Amino acid sequence: MPRPRTALVVDDEVIIRRLVRTVLEADDFAVTEAAGGTEALEAAESEHPTVVVLDVMMPDMDGVEVCRRLDRSLKVVMLTARDDPELEKRCRDAGAVAFLTKPFSSIELLDLLEGLIE
Repeated sequence: MPRPRTALVVDDEVIIRRLVRTVLEADDFAVTEAAGGTEALEAAESEHPTVVVLDVMMPDMDGVEVCRRLDRSLKVVMLTARDDPELEKRCRDAGAVAFLTKPFSSIELLDLLEGLIE
């Protein structure tokens, strides 16, 4: 039996979390949300998601630190408003497998995630 498609969506902005949730659920992902870094680490530990969509800038712990602390077997897509090559390098060094700049299209996000879980 194939592993279910599960995603953890982490962003301190509820509108972004709900937007990503809606897009992913329409493509048959089961989605868990977290509003910050500490909550994200707890959810990743308990939920074992297939992918993590992780905001970079959050108040309690930035996404780079969260990514660094996540299990390296998780596929992490960093989401940020900053188009910054140095930030992208820091994210990849922390274990992220992809970097997506806001605003993004739902098709772009789904194509990226589909490619990661195949």
